[in-house]
Amino acid sequence: MSGPADSGPWRMSRDSGPERMSCDNGPGHAGSDPEPGHPAQDEGPRGRVNRDGGRSGMEAGAPAEVAQAELLAALAGRPLVAVGRFSTALRTGYTGPAPIEALRPALSIGCYSAWDPALPGMVVAAEDRTRVRSVAERQGWLRRVRHDAARHLVKLDRPPVISAWYAGAQLHELAGPGGTVAAIDAGVRATIEARHLFDDLLRAAGVPAVARIRCVPAERLPSLAELRRAVGTERVVVQAGAGSGGHGTVVVSGEEDMARAARLLGPYRVAAYVDGWPCAVTVLSVPDGAGGVSVYVDRPSHTAAGVAELGAAPLSCAGHDWSRPWPVPAAALLIECAERIAIWGWRRYGVAGLFSLNALLTPGERVYLSAIKWRHDASTEVSAVNQQVIGVPPFVLAHLAVMLGGPVSWLADPQEFNQLSLLRATQRGGPFSIRVRLSRESPVRVATGQGSGVYRLDRADRPRWVRRAAHPSDARADQGEFLLADLPAPDVVCHPGADLATIEGVTEGVTQPFHGPASASPFTRRVAAALDQLLVPHHP
Repeated sequence: MSGPADSGPWRMSRDSGPERMSCDNGPGHAGSDPEPGHPAQDEGPRGRVNRDGGRSGMEAGAPAEVAQAELLAALAGRPLVAVGRFSTALRTGYTGPAPIEALRPALSIGCYSAWDPALPGMVVAAEDRTRVRSVAERQGWLRRVRHDAARHLVKLDRPPVISAWYAGAQLHELAGPGGTVAAIDAGVRATIEARHLFDDLLRAAGVPAVARIRCVPAERLPSLAELRRAVGTERVVVQAGAGSGGHGTVVVSGEEDMARAARLLGPYRVAAYVDGWPCAVTVLSVPDGAGGVSVYVDRPSHTAAGVAELGAAPLSCAGHDWSRPWPVPAAALLIECAERIAIWGWRRYGVAGLFSLNALLTPGERVYLSAIKWRHDASTEVSAVNQQVIGVPPFVLAHLAVMLGGPVSWLADPQEFNQLSLLRATQRGGPFSIRVRLSRESPVRVATGQGSGVYRLDRADRPRWVRRAAHPSDARADQGEFLLADLPAPDVVCHPGADLATIEGVTEGVTQPFHGPASASPFTRRVAAALDQLLVPHHP
């Protein structure tokens, strides 16, 4: 795939058809572990975004100031509480260039510890109590901290507003009487994300047939021969209707795979296998005050799955790269599809806010939609850099305002914004995020060090501490720097499969995180090997 060699304006001020594995719940796609309608509002003045990334109609600092004021008004004096795996959730908004302090949570409830300068007001983290990282902890941390979290919530002087990926019974219980969960309803989310209904959703939204993968729903699984005839490919992808990421997905090449597929719970989605590079795009819809929604589409990312050097299982997401250029027709089609789906979601269910769309980009530069996540997730933390680099506050501010029924007047005209996203998608340069998990077969811990922050490699490829930081743009990848986020403390025991860190940074196109859909670049392999040097065996 190709694009213009000229890089975009990526220096950020420190002061200011076939289906492959992807990073979400589309056929053959892996992703992160899973963690109604809103009243319309008056539309305020919207600034214009110029093609060079500047703004007119509002002064340079005005969008952040307006966004902060509107978020504070929507919160109405209530404390913001973040609940998610990472206790530094929302950090890209309240650290780095043009920080918005209103996004810094009064309390953060999560699995992993927070670090300076991304510290919330208070933190309840599971690993601060258990001193353990493991797959089980990653999946069950909220149950382990709920009593401690409840004690901290009681200390707040007003009922909280909880920011989370999506609502659920546990979060409503935490919010308590008078509390608010600023997230999409769990039932609506489950319906929209149901994989066996995905093709029906695309048709209802008016997504062009050229962007849809051939698939069929099934209440029961017939023979492999019948599946192949139904979708027209030798390899087929079988998915359980309920599930997320790589969970409940089997790529079937022969009868031995059919045995694994048969253990999935129906109903099923059976799709043609598409050979392509997994990709994703973040979408924001905002009620426009006239009965519809304005739709803002970020520049799309390339994702990677099953990267062995990073400890990623075959259907497990290894990261996102927004720096790799896109072919114009494919990016334009993806943005159009995102706009159609956002409008459909508003008309059908009255939902607005953040969601992400997953797709596949083929070697022939065709794009096929593969999955939808109607919620914000871990990838939106780093994708916020895409908005900040053009002087726009992170989408998550608008998402929170929408969830709380407040106005969002600081965004530019959506058509101009999306045209700029299309232009920037064809240019090199942007942020990246790489997830590293423990691939060793026995427990380890991190040797004594500085913890999360910006590092660089010395001449012997050993990691050397540079400075404290919490924002991807603090790490100048083309100058050899990288941000290690969410590193465990030296006394935390990490078991096989545990999250070790996230490697983040911004490049102008010189540094590449991935060489292919399941292949790390030499840069990433060097950094991952250096991270491994920080580990020492744990002897109970």
